[in-house]
Amino acid sequence: MLVKTCGIMTKEAADTAVQTGADFIGFVFAPSKRYMTADQAAEIAKTIPQSVKKVGVFVNETAESITSIAEKVGLDYIQLHGDEPADFAEQLPYSIIKAFPATPDSFAQIKDYPCDYYLIDSPFGSNRGGNGTMFDWAILKELNLDTNKLILAGGLTPENVQQAISLTEPIGVDVSSGIETNGSKDLSKIKNFIVKAKG
Repeated sequence: MLVKTCGIMTKEAADTAVQTGADFIGFVFAPSKRYMTADQAAEIAKTIPQSVKKVGVFVNETAESITSIAEKVGLDYIQLHGDEPADFAEQLPYSIIKAFPATPDSFAQIKDYPCDYYLIDSPFGSNRGGNGTMFDWAILKELNLDTNKLILAGGLTPENVQQAISLTEPIGVDVSSGIETNGSKDLSKIKNFIVKAKG
């Protein structure tokens, strides 16, 4: 089971995630309480081993800006979390994670989208994810998605991640608010989530 810890903002949180077995560390480069500058992310990225993939989360950003930040930070994956069309993803010289809200309209686009993984999240509010709300996981069973590309997100916590995995059988899970206490990453929750997900 692949685990992506997203919205990482400190070296301590990154170190804890890496040491516990996270596969992806996500940095948010879009308007959010977890927003990072490229310089801030680059400082943390220096401490992350090559075996752990660095992901940049972007929302409706220009290709030039994405590429510039990716080069500065040393990103391995670009996560597109906005309304980016398929041809935009094809322009980027990086591996792609495309986030889709769990809505019928978006499900129609998933299978033809050029990406390495698709991340299914709760229906997007104004802040495009990271709001810690769940959706009905059962709807994923009806879609016949390639679970080897499916990363599940949206309201996952150390308490519910094992149930979510057993129901949806994704290749990976993504967590942000579920490993926070009072809006900040909680090192014990990071460890607990990863251990439970890897189960």
